[in-house]
Amino acid sequence: MRTTAASSGVRLYYLDEGDPVARTLFYGPLTEALMVAAEQPAEIQNGLWIATHDDVVAYLDMIEG
Repeated sequence: MRTTAASSGVRLYYLDEGDPVARTLFYGPLTEALMVAAEQPAEIQNGLWIATHDDVVAYLDMIEG
């Protein structure tokens, strides 16, 4: 993810493999998006993605890296 400043505006969304429609959970600063993501159940965290204006990264990849 190229844009990683804590205050960067991001979209946190959930994408279920069985449903092609993404469900937005949060728009706002990266730090808040990470808090919202951490509050989700493990099965939801598996399908969470964080998008900035120039990149998209899986939530679990971001916190593990």
